[in-house]
Amino acid sequence: MVKLTMIARVTDGLPLAEGLDDDRNLKDAEFYKQQVKALFKNLSRGQNEPSRMSIETGPYIFHYIIEGRVCYLTMCDRAYPKKLAFQYLEDLKNEFEHVNGAQIETAARPYAFIKFDTFIQKTKKLYQDTRTQRNIAKLNDELYEVHQIMTRNVQEVLGVGEKLDQVSEMSSRLTSESRIYADKARDLNRQALIRKWAPVAIVFGVVFLLFWVKTKIW
Repeated sequence: MVKLTMIARVTDGLPLAEGLDDDRNLKDAEFYKQQVKALFKNLSRGQNEPSRMSIETGPYIFHYIIEGRVCYLTMCDRAYPKKLAFQYLEDLKNEFEHVNGAQIETAARPYAFIKFDTFIQKTKKLYQDTRTQRNIAKLNDELYEVHQIMTRNVQEVLGVGEKLDQVSEMSSRLTSESRIYADKARDLNRQALIRKWAPVAIVFGVVFLLFWVKTKIW
């Protein structure tokens, strides 16, 4: 059964649309939505992930396709047929591109196409029961194969992003520490110059003062 559906722009991870009533009967819905957003964030880094993938997470599995810089993702029960899940996403992709394709790149706010939920709900109902004649025919469609689509674990996928975040954080920390070191080095050099030339400056100052006093007296 389809549990969750979200659509996002790959270039920046901006969520464009989602199934609004997906979380009514889904336990820990917010937890899985956060995982989805983390996946979108990973994809926005340009990590060359496959255009189609399945990702296991607890009792569920994410399936996604990327087309035209847009990621279409759904979460289903593990027992739900993989072939139906990807055909569901194909139906969403075709309609979304047809209706909103020209506005995808210029969308500036999250969920700019939230009205697409109407089509999501209508399409989801068609795919919920795997025993309908329509869905059985889709399962038997030999022209649509999903065997070669990779399946990975969500921790493995998100772990790559976490490592990149750690590298970025370490790089920022090293840059910050380098700047602090450079500032301290300049301060030490300044203090060394002061210690070196201060006595000379004092001597010249005393000589000048004595000379000035002498000229005033005479």
